[in-house]
Amino acid sequence: MASIGPTAFYTGEVWARHGLSHPELSRPEGRMLHAFTAPWFMVSRMLGGPTLDGMLLGRHRVIDAMLEDAIRPGHVGQVLEVAAGMSPRGWRFTERHPDLVYVEADLPDMAARKRAALERIGRPATHRVVELDALAATGPLSLASVAAGLDEHTGLAIITEGLLSYLSRDAVLELWSAFARTLARFEHGLYLSDLHVDADAPAVLSRIFAGTLSAFVRSPVRVHFADGSEARDALLGAGFAEASVDLASHHPAAAGLNGAERVRIVRARSVSP
Repeated sequence: MASIGPTAFYTGEVWARHGLSHPELSRPEGRMLHAFTAPWFMVSRMLGGPTLDGMLLGRHRVIDAMLEDAIRPGHVGQVLEVAAGMSPRGWRFTERHPDLVYVEADLPDMAARKRAALERIGRPATHRVVELDALAATGPLSLASVAAGLDEHTGLAIITEGLLSYLSRDAVLELWSAFARTLARFEHGLYLSDLHVDADAPAVLSRIFAGTLSAFVRSPVRVHFADGSEARDALLGAGFAEASVDLASHHPAAAGLNGAERVRIVRARSVSP
């Protein structure tokens, strides 16, 4: 999972360029990567394919909207964002909802960078950064260890954004099972994520886009499911009580974004015991 680092800086720059972030979360590495990769992704646009920024903004805004819909009526009072990178979501949501507990989790190096950035911004005690290895089954960096510090009587949302495509199918299924088990312990449990499926892009464009992304992050970019129905069945099989896997472009929050039609948004719920 160490190769995910470059995308954390790149997406951090996208959020900053579109007014979604704090200046402390935009790093020189991200600005350099954005400038370097712009010609690569222009090929996709010229061939009628998606724009990377449009896809990233689409998934980000839809996840934001769904999270807001869960917080507003009081169903969710805690958020655990796994592999948070330089995402500004925690900053924005804790500014908007002062009582919200927001935990950003990542591997140690990225967690240290994010913690330092948030310290420079100045954050309340309810907004913190922890170290987490999403694939660790046990130990201090495991999901179970991190979740043990949260209040089971308050609804919890777990978010992954930009993570699943860099994992194997088996790792994704194991992660979903761990999330479902964890969320079932809480009063309300919600999982939100982005996901790519084969059905959403023509084969040639999909290979070009995935190949460019793979070169960018120095790791294969994987698509695990043929379509949304197969992904939904996998979520239910992992232990979620309800699940939907819909195109980001179908949500009003992604209106007009070229690329939102190439990414799905996962929304899954667990029931408490």
